[in-house]
Amino acid sequence: MSSAPHDERPPGDFAGMAALVTGGGSGIGAATAALLLARGARVAVLDRDPSGAPAGAIRIRADVTADAAVRAAVDEAVERLGALHTLVGNAGIGAVGTVEDHDDAEWARVLDVNVLGLVRTARAALPALRRTAAGAPGRVSVTHTCSIAATAGLPQRALYSASKGAVLSLTLAMAADHLREGIRVNCVNPGTADTPWVGRLLDAADDPDAERAALRARQPMGRLVTAAEVAAAIACLASPAASGITGTALAVDGGMQGLRLRPAP
Repeated sequence: MSSAPHDERPPGDFAGMAALVTGGGSGIGAATAALLLARGARVAVLDRDPSGAPAGAIRIRADVTADAAVRAAVDEAVERLGALHTLVGNAGIGAVGTVEDHDDAEWARVLDVNVLGLVRTARAALPALRRTAAGAPGRVSVTHTCSIAATAGLPQRALYSASKGAVLSLTLAMAADHLREGIRVNCVNPGTADTPWVGRLLDAADDPDAERAALRARQPMGRLVTAAEVAAAIACLASPAASGITGTALAVDGGMQGLRLRPAP
């Protein structure tokens, strides 16, 4: 009789697969980790504070701005998971203001987390992803959390938008570089999502209620998207069912990117 622990989750499209989610201690990352677990994956979460990761996830503490720590964390995740099929690069931070509002140090800090954090994690994970891809065609992927800010000009988001524009370009370049290795690379572009970061942004506003109403109004659906909705899009791109999709940015923005509605009567 096997001594392995019994997994009571029903098998899903991620059954037998192993995933690593960065920034999985809260918000979109935690929702993604929870969904992958529910759909059958073994999941490790890498975060500066992984305590908020869902039950069942392997929690690994690391900062994506530290290369040695990222390499050690990815190695630990792969060892404990036994393999790596799916990398979700989600760790990121925000910034509010025009190009005049942040000094060089803040630009460097945000780009270090939002762009180089993805680079460090992917660089550390690629050897394991290649090993898995050799025997699991169509089941290996990298999915980045990008933003509608990469494709739409938003006020007071100069630094954040620049970082996410880089994430979009990085995603396309990686998709081209690793296609023949059997590794698909895509990103999701959330609109304004109801996450802890947006909550902190609203708390800092002079009129939080008015600011929330404005954020809702600029998305054609008239509401913020949820972390669970963004997680569903990430899982969609990472699923083996999406084996024909790479180099794609999937907007989860309540219609903000593509729709131009007439004012309501």
